[in-house]
This record gives sequence, structure tokens and C-alpha cells, in this order.
Amino acid sequence: MTAAPSHAASPAAASARAAAALPTVWATVMSAASGRCLDAKAADTANGTVVQQYGCNDTTAQQWSFTATSDGYVRINSRNDASQVVDVADFSTADSAPVHLWAYGGGANQQWLPVDDGGGAYHFVNRNSGKCLDVPAASTADSVQLQQYTCNGSAAQRFQVVPVAPSSGDPDLGPNVVVFDPSMSPSAIQGKLNSIFRQQETNQFGSQRHAVLFKPGAYSADVNVGFYTQVLGLGLSPDAVTVNGAVHAEADWFQGNATQNFWRGAENLSVNPTGGADRWAVSQAASYRRMHLRGNLALDDGGWSSGGYLADSKVDGQVDSGSQQQWLTRNSQLGSWTGSNWNMVFVGSQGVPSTTFPRPPYSTVAQSPVTREKPFLYVDGNGAYQVFVPSVRTNSTATSWANGTPPGTSLSLDTFYIVKQGASAAQINAALAAGKNLLVTPGVYHLNQTLNVTRPDTVVLGLGLATFVPDNGITAMKVADVDGVKIAGLLFDAGTTNSPSLLEVGPNGSSASHSADPTSLHDVYVRVGGAGVGKATTGLVVNSDNVIGDHMWIWRADHGSGVGWTSNSSDTGLIVNGDNVTMYGLFVEHFQKYQTVWNGNGGRTYFYQNEMPYDPPNQAAWMNGSTQGYAAYKVADSVTSHQAYGLGSYCYFNVNPSVTAAHAIEAPNNAGVRFTGMVTVSLGGTGTISHVINNTGGPSNSTTNVANLTSYP
Repeated sequence: MTAAPSHAASPAAASARAAAALPTVWATVMSAASGRCLDAKAADTANGTVVQQYGCNDTTAQQWSFTATSDGYVRINSRNDASQVVDVADFSTADSAPVHLWAYGGGANQQWLPVDDGGGAYHFVNRNSGKCLDVPAASTADSVQLQQYTCNGSAAQRFQVVPVAPSSGDPDLGPNVVVFDPSMSPSAIQGKLNSIFRQQETNQFGSQRHAVLFKPGAYSADVNVGFYTQVLGLGLSPDAVTVNGAVHAEADWFQGNATQNFWRGAENLSVNPTGGADRWAVSQAASYRRMHLRGNLALDDGGWSSGGYLADSKVDGQVDSGSQQQWLTRNSQLGSWTGSNWNMVFVGSQGVPSTTFPRPPYSTVAQSPVTREKPFLYVDGNGAYQVFVPSVRTNSTATSWANGTPPGTSLSLDTFYIVKQGASAAQINAALAAGKNLLVTPGVYHLNQTLNVTRPDTVVLGLGLATFVPDNGITAMKVADVDGVKIAGLLFDAGTTNSPSLLEVGPNGSSASHSADPTSLHDVYVRVGGAGVGKATTGLVVNSDNVIGDHMWIWRADHGSGVGWTSNSSDTGLIVNGDNVTMYGLFVEHFQKYQTVWNGNGGRTYFYQNEMPYDPPNQAAWMNGSTQGYAAYKVADSVTSHQAYGLGSYCYFNVNPSVTAAHAIEAPNNAGVRFTGMVTVSLGGTGTISHVINNTGGPSNSTTNVANLTSYP
């Protein structure tokens, strides 16, 4: 186990370590601001040759070595002529002085102090001037000459140093993980990407699963992300991997309608989009996290789209929500935002709207009270695979990685049991009992016994939407009432025999405080039906205190295979019994009784999206005692403190449009239980929700489809 790089050591020690950590082989130097490479213009070797940024092209004009001089300083040599080094013109100490190549003569203007920003990124301080190597105005254009400028910690002065020689010794991650290296042929990379996408574009309920991993460096690629495909970079920073082209999700397969673009993800990449814009047209279970897009982002494809999740990301341009019905943006930095529909929520983010619900329907919260970002796989400077586990942040705003590697811990892959196709539940449990973490490679795993996570701080990280299916009516996974467990990137899919629950966090009666080290759930999805008949009384039960939910879709299927009122039966999506549980990006849909039941105190929800069950055959089949239907979000009468921001509940009773739900939200009427920004919608006027919360607000029906309520009480 190794800690993240420290920035608190003495300057001399830090400089020596930084110089020693630089590659000893030829390397490319890639700007974090632009994703472009340090380049000797026209591959020239003459004195005065402009040192510019240019699209990374794997030529020797973009390959550099670092030779120690003294006191931690290095000279940066060009591969085309190693006697030529990066030099500040005329020994200038002024801001904006240009940088070029010049024969090395030992001058202080030819020596640079590498300062480690973490994750293979550095800023370089000139020995003569004390100023930093800099991309003027953080430009993203080709042919911009580099300069020196007063050090300011910005991305314009941060450079990713990537060895040219491909690393070796990749672990065996099974047949469904593809690892790309920048030394590979672009055509070969594109061919593999196209092959995966062709298989997965329409494969909504198939069993194929894929993870596509990019090692640090630059790539020219069109990465079209289909079903059950996770695309991710293997750097400690998103800027360690630059894709020149696109990383996108489209809805061409469904005539531009993205309401079924589920189960996919893009993570930990930077993108220079062709034409300045990219598209992420998705609905549920399709996270866009830890991304840096140097352009604009569209969230639809011309037809309807039904909600997604953008977190820990930077979009330099504008995000256009288009037809998105609802969306959560958490801990991100945007150039700007345009668009609204029913429920747009922004938490702990910059560059987002400040106007308030309901015109337009924006709910904006300045800080995220408690978060932990999702653990992720990366390759360290020696080519070894590790898993980075970010630390908990409190009262946070914007990304965790803006200033380099965030606080956290790196775990060697040796501490993980790599779960591959054919692994049994007994083998997985044996690994857990031996103190191992789990790295679950892409696939569908049938379980004949519950997976028991009992060790504090265990990491269970799935790749490529890895899926657990309980075969005999068991709960697929149970987590003990211990500190700091992280469950991430998994789909829990109900089996044909009814399970009491699919995932249980803490046993019934859990009461220990985990405020210093909470358990967290990241991109955890629960499905009942759709891929076949599935049954579960409850999708997810949270009994432990202080749990963080970081994007979850809990879904009783409304389409696919095995779907029907009596076939994919399931009462409740989520039950929260623990205190001080915080949920970001909570999607719960189509369950047959309460969608969400919150029994614990101190709960907080930031964004809630719900559709009531489509398929009650008649009103008599869907009654809660004498009350018509069941609420989408139920806070128990015993609760004295609860906060929720940005809640949407929709009805579409297509089997029997005369069905009515009396309330979307039920909650005790006291000052400690507060709701902000609520909306109900009768989709196409098919069915009625009489009131938004308790007996307040509404109705949504065939006459008035949309009903808003700003706050309650």
C-alpha cells in the first residue's frame, strides 16, 4: 500500500524526488490544458527552432529526455538532436518570453526544475527566471509557441510526461478487457473499438460486457460507447490520457431517442473533440465522471433523453441539456450550461446556473456536504497497475483533481483478487475472507451463495458493468456494519427465484457511526427483470449509518424480457434504515409499492428521479390501504430530520390510464424534514398524480401534465 504523493516535503527534497521520478527513456510532454504535445516546429534542429504545442503524432520531434544538471534541475533534450535543449530566449526573466531550442551551454535559462503535481504530471520552473513553462492563455490550438510565465498552478503550466516505450507486464484481466497503448497503430485501435461498438450498439439485454482501457498518452480515436461498455483512462489524472476525436454516446440505433441508452460509462479521460463538440446522449446508469472535455457537450441526440450523471468533471465549453428530462451535475466545472426541462440539479459545481426552481427548474446547491469519488484503476510510473481510492471530501466544490492528484490511497493490485469468468461464489468469498479486495472483470456471474464483505475498507470494483445474479433466492451481496467499504461499478440483476434483497449494506439493527470513514456506493445499479424473469422483494437495503450513494439506478424493468405485473415482481426499490445517509443521483423506478422508503434520520438526497410502475392492471391492484397507489418517496412518520433537493416523479399508467397515485412524496409535516424543488409529470397525460407532496401541489394529469412545487413545508 502506498500513499498518494505528498506536497508538504521540503522544496529541495521534493525537487530531487521529482527529477528522479522523471522517465529515464524518451518521453512525450503533453499539456494538461490542451492535450497537445511539446513539439520542435517542423522537426528542425537549428538554434532558435520554435518549441510549440502540436497534436501528438508519435514523431521524434515530440520526444524528449531529461538530463540532470544539479540541485534537482534538468535540461530537456530534443530527440532529433540531443545537443538541443528547451531554452528561454535571450536569458529573459519577463513574463511571456518565448521558448525555443538552443544548443546546450549550461545556461540557467536552459535548466528546469520539475515539480511533481502527481500522477505523472509536472510543472517546470526555469532556473534563470523562476517562472514556469506555460501554454499562452491555455490555448488548445496547434502551433502555439510555448513561453515562460509567472507560476500560477493552472493547467496551462501542467504537463503530463509519458514514456515512449510501451510498458509491459499487464495483468490478466480476462478476455473482455482491452488495453490500448499509445505506441499501437491508430487503425488497429479504431478497428477494435468499432468491433466492440458493433456488438454492443443495440445489445440492451445481452450478456456481453466490455472494458476499454487507455494507458497514459495521446490517441486519435472515435470512441462510440455502446451498452455494457466502460471506457476509461489509466492515469492518475484525466489529463494523462488525451483522445483526439470523440468519446461519445449516440442514439442512432433508436432513431435519436436516447431514453434507453443505459448501462455504459466514460471515465478518467480528456478529450479534444473533433469540431469542438462531443455528445453524451444517455439516460439512466450511464455515468460521465472524472472527464475533461476541451469543448462543448450535448446531452441529447435530437429525440428524448431521460437523465444522467456528470461528476468530478471539467467541460471547458458549454453543456447543452437539450431534451434531457432531468440531470445531476456534481462537483464539476463547466464553461456554461444551457437548457432545462423538468428537473436539473447542480451540487458543488462551478459555471452552473444560479437561477432557481421552477422557472427554469434548476436546483443549485453550492457545496457537496460529504463525498468520496469512485475508486479507479491506473498505471503508475513504473508500469504497475494500482487502484486509487480517493479520500472523503467535505463541503466541496468543483473537481477533486483540478490541482493534481487528490488526497487518497493507492492499493497494489496484489491486494486484489481478480474475479474472472468462471469464478464461483465460494472462491470469491474465500478471497474476501482472506482479506482481499475484489477487481471484478467484465462478465455475468451467477451466485449460489451470498458474497459477504466483512473487512473494513474493502474495495469491490467492477469493470465493464460486471454483473452479479443470485440464482437461488439469496441476497447477492451483504456488507457488514464496518468502516469504509467501497462498492463500485456493479450491476445486481435479480434471479428467477425471489430474493429478499439484492444488496444489503449493514445488517438489520446496524448502529455504529462511520462518519470518519463512510461506506460508499458508486455507479451501483440494481435490476429486476428485463434480461429475463427476475424477482426481489427489495432492491437495495441500507442499514448502516453515514453511507454515501454516488449514482445509483434501481430499476424494476418496464420493457425487455420477463416483464409483467406478476412476473418481475418487486415491492420496493430502496429502503434506508441508517442515519445520516447521503445520496447523490438517485434513480428509482417502477416498483410495485413504495419506490423509496427512508426510515433513518439525517438523510440527504441530491437529485431524485422516479417513474411509478407503468403496469398496475387497475386501481384495486394498486392500493395502499385506502390510499390510491404508493408514493415514490416515503419519509417515515418517525423521522425528524431529512433534506432533499430536486425530486421528480412521473406516471405513465399505460395498462390502465385511469389509475391514480394520491401522492408522489409522503413525509411528516415538521420543520426538520424539508424538500426543495419538486416536480410531478403525467407523461402524455396517461394517468394522474393527485398531489406532489402529502396533500400539497398538483395535480399532474391529462389536463395539466407538469406540476411544480418550490419547497415544503
